[in-house]
Amino acid sequence: MEANLGLSIPKRRRYLEFEKPLSELDAQIAQLKQIPLQGQVDVSNEIKALEKKSEDLLKNIFSSLTPYQIVQLARHPDRPTAYDYISFIFGDFVELHGDRSYMEDASIVGGLADFDGETVMVIAHQKGRSTQENLSRNFGMPKPEGYRKALRFMELAERWKLPLITFIDTPGAYPGIEAEERGQAEAIAQNILTMTDLRTPIVGVVLGEGGSGGALAIAVADRILMMQFSIYSVISPEGCAAITWKDPTFTARAAEALQLTAAEIVKAKVADHIISEPLGGAHRDPMSAALQLKLSLAQQLQELRRIPIEDLLTSRYDRYRKLGPYLTLPADSKTAHP
Repeated sequence: MEANLGLSIPKRRRYLEFEKPLSELDAQIAQLKQIPLQGQVDVSNEIKALEKKSEDLLKNIFSSLTPYQIVQLARHPDRPTAYDYISFIFGDFVELHGDRSYMEDASIVGGLADFDGETVMVIAHQKGRSTQENLSRNFGMPKPEGYRKALRFMELAERWKLPLITFIDTPGAYPGIEAEERGQAEAIAQNILTMTDLRTPIVGVVLGEGGSGGALAIAVADRILMMQFSIYSVISPEGCAAITWKDPTFTARAAEALQLTAAEIVKAKVADHIISEPLGGAHRDPMSAALQLKLSLAQQLQELRRIPIEDLLTSRYDRYRKLGPYLTLPADSKTAHP
């Protein structure tokens, strides 16, 4: 069946703590735009002045974001979801369901789609916006059946020789006991193993959160792209603070230590390219963000199509073998650990 999609722009904008200086300006602009033109009344100049003031404030705020503020942006409740991007980027998206083993998992979505005249396979984490939607999507945290559903789609992509595009946006795999009972670790490991030698081009895009193995299970790709205000990490800053310092007040420090921002991840060569977001983040202009994402996908797929499949598999293997380099310091080094 064809999914009922559309760019879901919230009716009422929500603000993070560091965004709140913008709320009053946005409210004034919205109020002025609702004033009907009567006679000689013209508020266009006032609107332009306020918009300029808002833009300057945005530039000031976003020129010096901390890593934890970027974490908050990656989780922004108004941030575009996978469905939002799919509705803009692809035509004729036909969603497939079920893992053919246990049940449907709504936190993973996927199916066939048209991308610039070519059929592709899409797999994505899907979060909700409202509490009810998040509950139905399990807050974007897949269970084993979600990963097994994704595995089914991967195998279909290989069988039908379709490029595979994955959208990553999850705090991590679901940690509940029932997920462990049904083989959570095995399901994630099987996906990782399958993707390493899947005989089709793979492009992965981190839309918001790329959390732990829950993200990696659909992120073993030939190219990894990251939205400008997305994050990619082995653990959440909150989890890191709880384990390392046993104190939630160290969350911001943990975010800095994890080096999880797009700029740091690309610098570490874990990801390949940063997709620019509109000023203020993708949630302020979803259409512009989606357009930038579509252009980047088109470029990456065009490059990957030129590479023979055997060379592509060799390159993919080498890519992941090179991750995680470390430096052994001399025993007398002051920075060496005991």
